[in-house]
Amino acid sequence: MIEYQKILNKNMLNVLKDVLKNIRDNGLSNNNHLYITFLTNHTKVELPNWLKRKYPQEMTIIIQYEYYDLEINKNNFSITLSFDNIKTNLKINYDSIVSFADPSANFGLILQKSKIQKKVNKKLETNISKKDNVIDFSNYKKN
Repeated sequence: MIEYQKILNKNMLNVLKDVLKNIRDNGLSNNNHLYITFLTNHTKVELPNWLKRKYPQEMTIIIQYEYYDLEINKNNFSITLSFDNIKTNLKINYDSIVSFADPSANFGLILQKSKIQKKVNKKLETNISKKDNVIDFSNYKKN
């Protein structure tokens, strides 16, 4: 059996890795900036406890003007960013990444649904499936 979704996810991650390598090697040009959303409670994500407390499930980082020590590894990348004028090192496992986007290039990929997105979708599905919210049009036939 061919696991299409697994193959697709692997290749979407390769796009992110290539973008990060490009940023590492060439910096950011034009108005490019990268938004990366990841799960902070993932077991292989390393960030300070105060940041985990502030963002217990997920957070979005922006790579734009001030970033330092960008390293791309096989299973993760690390970067130093400034939070409230405190330089903070983050180690982000690729499996924890929910999405990334460059709004200036009108480009983005969703790699997985986060728990927050799943809760919202489940609530929407529950509301949609309620009988009192459904109108039966079967009795209204067009002549």
